[in-house]
Amino acid sequence: MSKIIVFNSVTLDGVMQAPGRPDEDRRGGFSHGGWAAPYADEESGKLAAEGMQRTGAMLLGRRTYEDLLSHWNKAGGPFKDMLNHTPKYVASKTLKEPLPWPNSSLLGGELTKAVAALRRKDSKDIVILGSGEVVRKLLAKKLVDEFVLLIHPLVLGNGQRLFDDGGPGAVFELAGTRTTTTGVIAATYRRTDRGPKGRAS
Repeated sequence: MSKIIVFNSVTLDGVMQAPGRPDEDRRGGFSHGGWAAPYADEESGKLAAEGMQRTGAMLLGRRTYEDLLSHWNKAGGPFKDMLNHTPKYVASKTLKEPLPWPNSSLLGGELTKAVAALRRKDSKDIVILGSGEVVRKLLAKKLVDEFVLLIHPLVLGNGQRLFDDGGPGAVFELAGTRTTTTGVIAATYRRTDRGPKGRAS
């Protein structure tokens, strides 16, 4: 069975909106786009490359899919070929097939049921980038197995957050950390049915 792994950059106050570029996502008048770029270094590049190498498929919301398509396919870079060749499953009620990016397909039917079926289909990791709404829906149905969070040492004060107030609770355990030269902590959390230090949750 596949693992569903969420790989996202976040700030100390949990903001995940538009880490890469100023024009990436201006919803809600967000003016801090590109906040993660100054923290990029060789170690963060290695983390991204390692994550891509173990990715069997990607699961993306419509906005993230269109952003990756428009940016990476034009900008090129070290991940362009890998992104093109990796199977991409898109959660969208507005897009129609055929999708423009190679190896892309729409998830049919209700999201959580489609993802549960997808997990049973293969044993390779399915990675989610961005796609906060998708993450929250899957978390509510216990379909997220692992978070890899790149926690950046800044507080923005506003912006779309990874977890909403009133969202579903879940228990995860720390599986590993790495720190970049710019102070970003890459923390891997795996879902567990037990609470802190082995106590039942």
